[in-house]
Amino acid sequence: MSLPTYSSTAKARLPNLRNGLMIGFGLGLLVTLGLAFWSDLSALRVTLNRFPWEIFPLTLMCTLFNYVLRFVKWHFYVRWLGVTNLPVLRSARLFVAGFPLAVTPAKVGEALKAYWLSEWSGLPFASGLPIVIAERISDGLAVLILSLLGVITYPRLWPGFLTVLLALLGVVVVSQIRPLALWILSRMETFPVLGARIHPLRGFYEASYQLFRPGPTLIAVSLGTVSWLGEGVGFFLILRGLGMPSSVNTLTLAVFVLAFSTVVGAVSALPGGLGAAEASLTGLLLLTLAPPRALAVAATLLVRLGTLWFGVGLGLLVWVASPSLWRRLETNG
Repeated sequence: MSLPTYSSTAKARLPNLRNGLMIGFGLGLLVTLGLAFWSDLSALRVTLNRFPWEIFPLTLMCTLFNYVLRFVKWHFYVRWLGVTNLPVLRSARLFVAGFPLAVTPAKVGEALKAYWLSEWSGLPFASGLPIVIAERISDGLAVLILSLLGVITYPRLWPGFLTVLLALLGVVVVSQIRPLALWILSRMETFPVLGARIHPLRGFYEASYQLFRPGPTLIAVSLGTVSWLGEGVGFFLILRGLGMPSSVNTLTLAVFVLAFSTVVGAVSALPGGLGAAEASLTGLLLLTLAPPRALAVAATLLVRLGTLWFGVGLGLLVWVASPSLWRRLETNG
């Protein structure tokens, strides 16, 4: 598979994003309705009516804390690859504009971030795409760190935890075996059909090699751990508002449940983790805190509203304020 450079070829290879977004929004609605009916609509309505909504802005502040630190990581990656002509505010606009792309099937729409980056900075598409991948891998390692204590407490989760951990670490380690990668690329260049297509793939590998060096990886995972901890605190505030005890145990379990559910949603490859993340959130809440079913579902719906859908909303606002981004989406849709 060849990777496109910054050209019309890159644009042509981007997925049909408009349809992908509609699939994500439709699936989100179905998941919400499914959970509501499963929990008993009347009990869920009573639970949500008792929720002190003045707490919810605090949850959104925790989510914004997560977004700010993740943007710092994004911009750090951009700078690490030598991009110096992208102002911070424009980089932030690009970063936030990528939030709605998370609800495309398998998140493939996020490749558009690399295309926008190439248009605004001149960084080749094939070199910018590893930034998107590095973001996801560093986030995955961060939430695994946050879920470690809970996994130790519930050994049945170990197989899934170790599978994801080894897969993520495998990508990082393999990218650093430089002699092997260069030998494979050199061999591929000898094939008549593949030879002309290797240059973008070399750019992809070189960027991946730089991003997954120990130094930037440690910085990125550290930023990710602190940022996702912020969302865990936001989930704790929701649980408090729904009547769960205000204790260190509840806080610890809130961080664990949200972190592990984020992993489940990510590996599911479903748009935005929809369905998988909600099922994991509800199931782990019932397992760890044993609340009424309606309370577990209410907490799940509220935290997804304050994290995933809040981010999607912010991204859509950026699209409205940045017609060029929307036109590019239309071109690719």
